[in-house]
Amino acid sequence: MHGRFLRHRHDAGYFINCITIKCIIMATVKTKFRASSSETKEGTLFYQVIHNRVARQIHTGYKLYPQEWDAENKEIVFPPGTGETRGSYLVSLKNAVQEDTRRLRSIISHLDRSGNAYTADDVVAKYLSPTDNHCFLSFARNLVGQLRQIGKQCTADTYTTAINSFARFRNERDIPLDDVDSDLMTAYETYLKSNGICPNSISFYMRNLRAIYNRAVDKELTVQRYPFKHVYTGIDKTVKRAVPLNVIRQIRDLDLSLYPLMDYARDIFMFSFYTRGMSFIDMAFLKKKDLQNGILSYRRHKTNQQLFIKWEKPMQELIKKYDTSGTPYLLPVIKNCDKDERRQYKSEAHRINRNLKKIGRQLGLVIPLTTYVARHGWASIAKSKNIPIATISEAMGHDSETTTRIYLASLDTSVVDKANSLILKAL
Repeated sequence: MHGRFLRHRHDAGYFINCITIKCIIMATVKTKFRASSSETKEGTLFYQVIHNRVARQIHTGYKLYPQEWDAENKEIVFPPGTGETRGSYLVSLKNAVQEDTRRLRSIISHLDRSGNAYTADDVVAKYLSPTDNHCFLSFARNLVGQLRQIGKQCTADTYTTAINSFARFRNERDIPLDDVDSDLMTAYETYLKSNGICPNSISFYMRNLRAIYNRAVDKELTVQRYPFKHVYTGIDKTVKRAVPLNVIRQIRDLDLSLYPLMDYARDIFMFSFYTRGMSFIDMAFLKKKDLQNGILSYRRHKTNQQLFIKWEKPMQELIKKYDTSGTPYLLPVIKNCDKDERRQYKSEAHRINRNLKKIGRQLGLVIPLTTYVARHGWASIAKSKNIPIATISEAMGHDSETTTRIYLASLDTSVVDKANSLILKAL
């Protein structure tokens, strides 16, 4: 407590007027070691949070021998003769302590900035809370939950993919939002590269994590530190994923009668090609009622654009192969309407792409065969047959470019159907 003393003359004497100034003292964190009653057994580390002369303890469960703790400097040390395995354990323990104490100090900093009174118990409670919104992973996962509640499933799924990748890098250890900086993201980028992740996938993770981080900034849970300024967030020119018409023929004509899962994957691939490169999510949710009077109509999940496709003979031959009498769906991707349909779709997507890659390897393709190759292939083949770009854009449901939108306004659907018929006849 500090005070400023002012002396005032009053008649024959003096009096002292004490004007007190409130002094805010931050809580402190100490790391301490408690030895075992037995000298041969490990002791434990704990944290001590002190605020307004009140001390509270946080038990860590971290085990150490007395000789591995420097009481004077309050840190883990490596005594002579420490083996490689024990050394690795001590390194990970040291890192864990550093991160824990950083998180505690971050919590204290937030409580101080709030301007409200708090206790040592408040600090401990926030630290022990599994949903501490001032930590990045906790905030991110809470955000995903909120997005799902308001029906933004695709965004939630996209964010989850990026979050899971970052969590693997962190070994599931959360980190205070205030500690998310450029060095951390550069280390994460290095980790991704070392695991063979391609630049576009790295960019995908970074852009989504940046979006999450910016939401935390908007909520004033942390200040903007621009942690993504030194990592790649652009779009690289992708490796060509299209295959020529002769390869599409090879895929179609493969005898896979002894391999039903591969046969099914091939059929899904061909159906995508037949339907002008329809994306897998749109195929999965096609309903029988969407096919009427020789026209298949659907809305693209990605753009909400309504598309119409003339029903062709190859499409019908494929549909006839599979029994979907127990569901309203046209294709046997979602087989049980009583179970989570989105989970079924995602599971099937993985299984189909896994079997398509087997087919690709069987054919000696240099690119991994996926459902997306069918979409990319249709567009590439259409272009090679001098079909106008505007027609291809309409056929595939592209609506992101202004020029495409202009063309779409006046494009006759029959032109698109004619283009697709031309491609199918060339098979």
